[in-house]
Amino acid sequence: MYGYRCKKCGKLHHPARLVCDKCEGREFTEEILDGEGTLLTYTRVHNLPAGIDKPVLDFGIVQMREGVCVSGQLDIDGEIYTGMKVRATEGVVRVMNGVEHTGFIFVKA
Repeated sequence: MYGYRCKKCGKLHHPARLVCDKCEGREFTEEILDGEGTLLTYTRVHNLPAGIDKPVLDFGIVQMREGVCVSGQLDIDGEIYTGMKVRATEGVVRVMNGVEHTGFIFVKA
């Protein structure tokens, strides 16, 4: 998992941007994020689109330790609650026309 730091003002972004939303800088350095964060909010989706082979899907927004917010699926057994510590993994989140699409899947830290 990567963050993208503006060379002009130092603001960290995720995902990558063409222009910094703080100073309009256009050059960024790539930084590895440690993958640990706190669940800010989540939702449970029961009516899933084609290509997702699950009965329900939990989806959340996580604030990473470095400060950026990242969205992704949740794969957590038991109670899910805001404020819980999670860790980012990467996995297949959808299969469309036989093509696997990967994304972030957060698990309990």
